[in-house]
Amino acid sequence: MAFIPYRPEAELAPEERVPDPDHIIQIHAVHPATMRHHYDLYVELMRGAGPLAPRQRELVALLLSTTNGCRY
Repeated sequence: MAFIPYRPEAELAPEERVPDPDHIIQIHAVHPATMRHHYDLYVELMRGAGPLAPRQRELVALLLSTTNGCRY
């Protein structure tokens, strides 16, 4: 798996930070606007209104990550 460096939160301006320390989100810190969009999309998909419960959404994400061979 490729290694993608990310900027530590301490290097980001407060308005560029997102309240999620997950490395997959923080990878986008090299371009903070992208990180914000990714985080907002994640929040909408995982916590927004919809027919699936949060637990079901996490299970779908786990299944897809496993299917795709992701290690995170």
